[in-house]
Order: sequence, then structure tokens, then C-alpha cells
Amino acid sequence: MEAHEETPTIYTMENKPIVTCAGDQSLFTSLYTSLAQQLPREPMEWRRSYGRPPKMIHLEANFVQFKEELLPKDGNRALLTFPFLHIYWTDCCDTEMYKASVKDDMLRWQSTLRLHGSVDWLIVVVESEAKKKNKTNILPRTSIVDKIRNDFCNKQSDRCVVLSDPLKESSRSQDSWSSFLTKLRTLLLMSFTKNLGRFEDDMRTLREKRTEPGWSFCDYFMVQEELAFVFEMLQQFEDALVQYDELDALFTQYVLNFGAGDGANWLGSFCAPVKRWSGLLLRRPIDMEKRELIQLGEASLLDLRSYLFSRQCTLLIFLQRPWEVTQRALELLHNCVQELRLLEVSVVQGALDCWVFLSCLEVLHRIEGCCDRAQLEANCSHTVGLWTYATEKLKSLGYLCGLVAEKGPTSEDLNRTVDLLAGLGEERPETVNSLQSPYKKLNEALSSVEAFEKHYLELSHAAMEMYRAIGRMRSSRLIGKSLAEFYMKKGDPERAEGFLDDSLRSYVAEGWSLQVTHTRKQMAECQKLLQQTEDYLQTSALLAGDANLPELERKHFCQEILTFASQPPAPSDQTVALSMAAFAQLRQMQFSPPGAVVHVGAALQLELHVRCLMPVAVQVEQLAATLHFSLEQGGARGRAGSTQRRTGQGPQGQGDGVVLFPQGSPLAGAGMGASLPPALELYEMQDRSPSDSSLNSTGVVCKNMHLLLRRHDSSASLDTPTAGALPAAVAVDDGAQMLRARNITLQPGDNSILFTAPTGEPGSYTLRQLCGSVGRVQFVQSHIYPVVQYEVYSQEPQLTIEPLSERVGEHALSVQSSEKVTSISLPPTPPYHTLEFQLEVLCHIPPTPFKPDIERLTNGEVRHRPKSHSHADNGMINIDQKVSIDCPWSIYSTLISLTFYVPFKAKHSILSAGKRKYIQVCLQNVSDTNFHLVDPVLTERQPTTPVELLSLNAKTQQTVCSQQSVFCLWEMRWVKHLPLCLQCAFSASFAPVSASDARTAFKPYRYEFQLDRVSTLYSLKAEILPPSGDQHCRTGALCGLEVSITRQAEPSETEGEEEESTEIEGLRTTKLMYEVVDNSSNWAVCGKSSGVVSMPVAASATHRVQMEVMPLFAGYLPFPNIKVFKYLPHSAVPAIQPDTDSCLENDTMSLLDKGLDDQGDTASIRSRGSVHSVGSGEQQREQQRGLPMPRLEPFSPGQVFYWSQGRQVLVLPVTDEHVMEVNVT
Repeated sequence: MEAHEETPTIYTMENKPIVTCAGDQSLFTSLYTSLAQQLPREPMEWRRSYGRPPKMIHLEANFVQFKEELLPKDGNRALLTFPFLHIYWTDCCDTEMYKASVKDDMLRWQSTLRLHGSVDWLIVVVESEAKKKNKTNILPRTSIVDKIRNDFCNKQSDRCVVLSDPLKESSRSQDSWSSFLTKLRTLLLMSFTKNLGRFEDDMRTLREKRTEPGWSFCDYFMVQEELAFVFEMLQQFEDALVQYDELDALFTQYVLNFGAGDGANWLGSFCAPVKRWSGLLLRRPIDMEKRELIQLGEASLLDLRSYLFSRQCTLLIFLQRPWEVTQRALELLHNCVQELRLLEVSVVQGALDCWVFLSCLEVLHRIEGCCDRAQLEANCSHTVGLWTYATEKLKSLGYLCGLVAEKGPTSEDLNRTVDLLAGLGEERPETVNSLQSPYKKLNEALSSVEAFEKHYLELSHAAMEMYRAIGRMRSSRLIGKSLAEFYMKKGDPERAEGFLDDSLRSYVAEGWSLQVTHTRKQMAECQKLLQQTEDYLQTSALLAGDANLPELERKHFCQEILTFASQPPAPSDQTVALSMAAFAQLRQMQFSPPGAVVHVGAALQLELHVRCLMPVAVQVEQLAATLHFSLEQGGARGRAGSTQRRTGQGPQGQGDGVVLFPQGSPLAGAGMGASLPPALELYEMQDRSPSDSSLNSTGVVCKNMHLLLRRHDSSASLDTPTAGALPAAVAVDDGAQMLRARNITLQPGDNSILFTAPTGEPGSYTLRQLCGSVGRVQFVQSHIYPVVQYEVYSQEPQLTIEPLSERVGEHALSVQSSEKVTSISLPPTPPYHTLEFQLEVLCHIPPTPFKPDIERLTNGEVRHRPKSHSHADNGMINIDQKVSIDCPWSIYSTLISLTFYVPFKAKHSILSAGKRKYIQVCLQNVSDTNFHLVDPVLTERQPTTPVELLSLNAKTQQTVCSQQSVFCLWEMRWVKHLPLCLQCAFSASFAPVSASDARTAFKPYRYEFQLDRVSTLYSLKAEILPPSGDQHCRTGALCGLEVSITRQAEPSETEGEEEESTEIEGLRTTKLMYEVVDNSSNWAVCGKSSGVVSMPVAASATHRVQMEVMPLFAGYLPFPNIKVFKYLPHSAVPAIQPDTDSCLENDTMSLLDKGLDDQGDTASIRSRGSVHSVGSGEQQREQQRGLPMPRLEPFSPGQVFYWSQGRQVLVLPVTDEHVMEVNVT
């Protein structure tokens, strides 16, 4: 039992909750082994506060002898030394002995606990049958237990338990043990939860005081770490890790605030200069040395971060998450470097590199210790970052200590190395016997040049292999580029060339222009040292035309080429061929004449526009383009075909004889060559519903995906620095036909070169190669794309017809001439010359929409029926016509097609405001051209009609933009009655905005339409009344809806014929059907929602209908819709349906009446809660029996005016009072 009396070791992984034992120590010693084994066997559910989920834990305990020194003092927050439960053990079965000694001992024990505020205790009475037999005059056992409960457990009888024969194997003993262990676990867990909650509350209170003066992060760190130790003691490693993460985040936030100018006083201790940089220590569960420094407030920033990460690493290893350790380690190392800069901590140059290098290797060795080789190889993506970071830091140390220089380190470098190694201190005991410890590796690497090279290459190749294994080739090549720099520093360009070449190919393929420039500079230096003249000149040409370089460096590389070109060649030397893409860009080539088709012997000139990429002017001795001659395209057929090719605009050509060279082609490589992918061609894509054209989805589509995703040629090109000279077949043949220009000076930027093309023989001439000679250097472009060619012909005159532009506005072609044929006399023309003249076709826009049954005249004859269809892009109506042209030198007729487009769409509508009437004309520009619109006029084509049209248009001239509309408005005024029918004509003048002469450019536009039955016959007015006693309507309460239908005027004779009326007792009436619907579901119509009323055929006759509606929502609700129809008997003749071109009333001031097709069944339920009305079922039954039924007919637009259109009524929510029962337990 002596071993159990010792105070437990603090801050170790083997800590357990402390339980003190008082009373009979020998009794407890006999039961200790069984108790320690059986206590953690059964798990207990641990329920915590603040909504945290419960957990199942196995409780263990450290049983120690009771001493008053173990009881907590005031202000002591330590949980690991806190006794959570106190047990008193006794096996007394004699009343006299109990009274004489045991009772007094218990009283002293409880007094001591009460004095220190400990209320978690338990009395265990051990019952033994053997002891009973030895006592002859003893009372029953229950009397001793009862006395103890009466004396000490009056209100807590469960604090005294009986353990019967614990050392026997009987069932009674097992039941007694089970009951006792359950009670012990429960009391221990209750005490643990209570004291842990109190500790957490104290910790939160301390954290909330962090803004007060004198608050110390180190003190708070020790308190929250105490909580982490407790969770670790319970094997709740996730909760323990959370505590350290919170400390990490809190400290990081303070550092960031310090960098922003809001610094805490306690941060001053972490701003002390760094004196030791021994790296992380992850081989101990707890680094007591650094913890003590934190507790004393003497830790540096690196000490705090190292200790904090070591604890996080230990917990992550316990949680079997070793790969998270590597991720956190990489973040820690980068963040520590930044935090030292934010806190402005003084660090010896190179010390941070040493600390990062040692820390990377320490983390890697720690991970290797807990994972096998197969796991490491499968998860090398998690560790490769640390390998790379360690490589970078070792390289930095090598440069700093002079281990990379060709002459070796100097005395100053040696002194710096000694200072850096001194800051590492002595090697830790955990790694003394390890041959591959980080400490030994760093010492060995900094000891000599050879050792440094060995370790640096070992780390670099290991990182490269890992990157290749996981497919990160770009990162692997980046390390290779770093190795190339190392070899260049060592004076070994031959080994550096391969790494630079791999990196350059990767950068060029992916389009990293700045990286390409930097790598090419290194490649040029390497090639110069290796005396690779041709490759060096090619790289120099690319760098001379690279806009990323300064002007001075570009001139240097250009001078390198010019110097080589000006040297006299040796007999064995050959001309060096370089890529034209590095020297110049071809922008465009223009033919004169533009058609690029001439007669034999005619003059043809080609003007080549070139952008020189060199930073200085370059004297080109000769610029030549080889021609390929072919007879296949000669003659009349070839000429016609080529003309069609050249004028039928492709992606690179223009109609004026200009050939554009794409900037992404090899001809236009600005130092990047042909390896650059073409630019993205992104277009918006919209998916609209076919029914209402609403937008369903939108996205972006790439139209040149086939160019971006195609397979790239792996063969070397002239644009890469590793490509050799051009083959002999590329050399320009002086004997071949070619275009030549001699002694040209190409200035930096755009230049123009004029060639005279040979036209001696008929045929097709295609440009194949382009070569510029500068001394011993030739800049060659072996392929010219797109294909550039011209043709020479010998044949009779030909007629070519080309439309100048698309003129919009005309429906059909009509020639204003009485003759059927128009003859044009041509003036005398020299041989082989082209005569051009223009024919302008004028026509008038018809005032009415195009009718397909009207035949038009072409050249005074009935030729064909024109086809009218809508333009696919903008909705314009176009008409296709054909014209025949006959030439005296040909027996064939030339047919051409003419297409005319209608630029406008016009529509009209009639608007009502009470008895006042307005006519609105909407003119929509459906073309892609902007127009000026002047003098809009609306007239009545029947001057006898007593109607005055008063214009309400303030502007006489307006601009109608493309795809936009303009609205014009006139008020109708009359004296007695409105006529039944109005014949209206809208006219205006329009001209394109871009027209130079506006006076002559204006053309007339006319639109005619007819208005029928425009008089207002009825007006509807609705009122919603709140329930009696209420000022406003409320949700769910019935409100009154009163509808007034008023006859505005007596019908005219024609209108009277359309209305079916009956005469009863001398009073003539007509029947109307009304219907109340609410499509927005704001109202529920209660009761009858529709009905038939009889209206007297007299002015001002009014009929009122009352019904009940119920608002379903609160707020300002619009009135329900009220519709009125003509109720006609089955014998009535239906009214004439309006023409499709008639108006539609569309204004907020009037009721928009729709046809029966849109109304559906008038008796259907239109709103939430409405009742079936007008017996639709009965109608169906009558129809099934074949009986004639009445029918409904809508009023024409403007015949019914709705006064309450757009009105709203305020609806308040229902006052909702609820009674809530609250039970407090």
C-alpha cells in the first residue's frame, strides 16, 4: 500500500482521477487489486453541459491514502491534483468498537472534509462471514450500518454502502461488488462533472478578462492546458486537441492585432531576440523544459509555438491522424516566419532556416515512427511539402554559408556557420543514438561543400520523385529548375541544361510568360557556356522580342544576333536558320487590285504589313517569299472559283483584298512561339422556355474547344531553344519564282513592304515560305497560314455582281418604270480593266402588313410570288426577290437574289379612362440599326367622321435604338357619339442615325388599322367593406364586396343588334354575367362567385351585387378581378369576331378583357375557398341531353371600364393570443 500513498506524477500521460482512502488501510489494500481491475470495465455515459453530446467513457482512478495536504486550498485551480472522491473503509461489526474508535475517526474525517468544502464522499462497510463467527456477542450487521447512516448519512443514505464478502466467489459477493462499483462510478462521474464544469466556468471568466491590464496569456495558457490534461486523462483526445487549437487561435489573433497596431502588453515577452533555434521536439509527450519557460513567462515565440505544436502532434498521433500532423506542420512553419516579422523579433540571419529545416525533418521522422513504409509511400502527397520546404531552407543555408560558390566558403562564411551551429545547442538525449537525426544531418551538411551537395541533392531528388509519383509534374520541374540554378552556381551548365529544358517546355505549354522569360535567360546563359551557337542565337532572338524584359536587356540579346550575323563566315560555316516568329509578326497582306485575280501581264502588287519584334532597327538584306505555281486553277473556271473563295468571307479574309494573319499562329508568336494555346472564345448561352420565353438557365460555352483540347505535336519546333537548324530542304531556292524585296530596314513596330508579283503565266500562285536574310542569319517561316494566293487568267470579259450592303425597309421589289426591261449602256473601257457601277433599287413600304396573295411586279412583269419569312436573328420580316441580267457577250443570264427587310413592327391599342378614349401606337425597331423618327401623325381616313385626334406627343423627332420601341399617344374627342368603326392611318418619316445627309435620307413609313366598337357601354366599380365594428379588414374575417355595374350610354342601332335584349312590361333589358375571380390567391370568395343580372337598356342604369370575401393574407391586397360577359340565349347569332389586326386594350386604367379561350369555365372555382356557382354540373347534364344552352361572349376592348382597377385595401393580421405553459424543474 506504500506505493499508493505517493502523490501522483503531474503532467504525464498516466494521470488518473484521484480518490482518497481513509479508515482501515489494510482492508483497502486487500481489495485494491480487484477494485482497480473492475472499475474501468463497464463504460459510463458522460453527459456534459452546454448542449455537448454525451460520450461513453471508462473511468479509472488513482487510489491514494487520505491526507489533509491533498485537499485543495483556496484559489487552487489544478484538476490533476484534485481529489474527486473520498472513501472511508471499515469492516467494524462490534458496537463497542464502533463507539470507542471508529465513530470518532469518521467524525474527524468528515470534519476535515467539511472544513475544505469537500462534499463528495462515500462510506464503505465490508461485511465478512468469517469475522461474524469469531464474534459471539455481536449485534446483527444491520445495526452497525444503521448507526453509521443515522450518525453520518441522515439525508444521504446512499452515501453508505455495504460490500459483502468481497473476496469470495459467491453470487452474493458478485451482486455486492456490482452494486458497489456502479455506485462508485456514479459518484466519481458526478464529482468529476461538477468540478470540471466549475473549472471551465472559472477558465471562461479568466478569458473574458483578457482586455484588462495585467492579464497574462501564459497564465491563461496553463489554466486551459490543465483542462486539456484532464481530457487526455479521460482518453478524450479530440476534446483535448480542441483546447490546444483554441489557445493557438487566440495567440494567433493577438499577433495579427499587434501587426495591425493593437498590441497587448504581455506580447512584449515574446518579442525578445531569438537565441536558440533547435527546432521542434516531438519525441517527448510533454516538453517540460519549454512548459516551464511558458509558466515563468520567459518563453520566446519559437518556444511557445514548438511546445504547442508538440502537444497537438501527440494528440493527433493518438487519434490516428498522422497526415494532419504534416499539414499542420507546414502551416506552422510558414506562419511562424510571418509572426516573427509582425512582432519584429530580432533573429540571426539563417537561424530561421535552421529552425525550419530541423522542424521539417523532425516531423518527418515522427511520422515515419508511427507508419510503415507502405503507408508512407501511399500518402507521400502529405509529406512532400515538408521535403520541399526542407530542401529550400537547406539551399538557402548553403548560399548563406558560401557552400555553393565555386571557390568555397570564405572566413566570414565560416564564422557565420559556427554561430548558426552554436544556436542549435546540444543534441537532445532522444536523438543521440540516431545516425539520421536532424541535428546530425544539419551539422554534417554545413561542415563541408561535399557534404552539403550530398544532402541537398538527396533531398531534392527525393522531393522530385514524390511529386512525380503523385502526378504533380509542375512542382517537380520547379525543384529541377532550382537544381539547375545550383549547378550553374557550381559551374556545371551541362547538368543544368536538362532541368532548364524540362521547365521551359512546361512553362511554354501552359502559357506562363514571365516564367518563360526568366527560364530562357537562364537557358541562354547555359547555352553560351556550352558554346551551342545555334540554340543560343534562337534563344537570344526570342528574348530580344520578349516584352517582359527591360529595353536594355532586349538590346543586349539583339546585339548578340547582329554581332554574329556581321562576322565573316568561315569556309566550313553554314547559314544559321532561326524562326521568323521570334523576329517578326505578319499582321496582314493586301492585294492591289483587291480581287487578287488579274489578267496575264497585268500589274499586281502585294503589300505586306510586318511588326518587327526587335528593339532596334534591323537591316534586312533580302526579304523573299517563295511561290508555288499550279495550272489547276487557271482559266475561266479557276477565276470564278477563286473569286468566290476570296470574296466569300472566311475567318481570315476581307472583301477588300486583305488577308489577316491570326495572332496565335506561328507567324505571330511574340516570343512564345506556336506552343501558346489560342485564346478562349466564350459566349453566353441562355435556355428559355418555349411557352413564355422565361429564362430557365444560363451558362458559358467555349466555341473553340476543339482547338484547346486537341493533341499537341510533341516534335521540336523552331520556337523552342533546343531545336536545331532547319533542314536543307527549307533553304530558299534562288531559281524558283518568288517575291523579293531587297535592302529593307525594319524599324521596331509596324512596317510596310511592297512586293510586285509575277503575272507572266495563267495559273494559281501560292505563297509557301518567307525568309529574311541578315548576314549569316536567316529568319525563316516554313509555312504560311492562312493560305495566301493570287490567280492570273486569260479569258473573255465577265460580269461580277456584289451586293454593297443590306438595305432594310422594303417588303417587295417594284420598279418605277413603264418599261419591262432596263438597259444600261457601258462606256468604252481599256482592255483588261474593270468597270464598276452601282444600281440603287428604291421601293415604298406598303401601309399594311404583307399579304401573300398579292402578286408583285419585277421589271414590270409578273415573275413569281415572293416568299416572306422572319429573320432568324432579330425577327425582321424579309422578302426574297430575283433579278435577271443579260449581257451581249454571253448567252447565259445572270440571276441575282435581292432581300429586303422590314425594320419596324407596329401595333396599336385603345386605352380608356372613364368616358375618355386614347389611341396608342407602338413602333418597335426590330433591326440592328438606330433610326431617327420624325413627325408622327395619326389621321382618320374618313373625313366625315366627327372625331378629333389630339396629339399628346411632346417631341416631333425621336431616336429609336435597335431592338427598342417608341410609343405615340392621341386623345379621341367627339361631339355626340363615337362612330362604330374608325379607319386610322399612322405615318412618320425615318432615317438611319448614321446617314450623312438627313434631309434626303428620310423615308416615309405608314401603318393603317381599323378600330371597331370602341364606345364604353358599362362601367364597374367595386368596394370592399370591413366587418361591422371594425375599421379595417382582418385576415380570416368575412368582408363585404359590393360591385356596381352601370350602363354608360344607350346602344346605337348597330350595337343594339349585337346585344340580345328582352322587353318586359315596356322595359327593355339585356342580360350580363359577372364573375369574381382571384388568380393571385389573396381572397377567398365565399358563397356565390358568379351570376346573371338583367340590365335595363338605358343610360345610367345601375345594378349592385353584394357578396362576401375573406382575405387570406395581411398587407395591402389588390381587389379581386371582376369580369363581365354578354349572356346570350342559344338562338342568338354570335357577334362578328374582331379582326386579328384589331386593337387590344392594355392599360392600367381599364379592364383587360380576354377571350373565352383564356377564361375557361366561368363556373369553376377561381380562388381559394370560393364556392361552385352557376351550376356547371347542370349545364353539363343539359348538354349531355342535347338541350340548347346559353353562351357567353366577351365584350370588345374598351366597352367595359373598371374603376377599381389597381386599387388596394389594407388588411391587418389577426390578433393572435396564445397561452404558453412553462414547467420549471
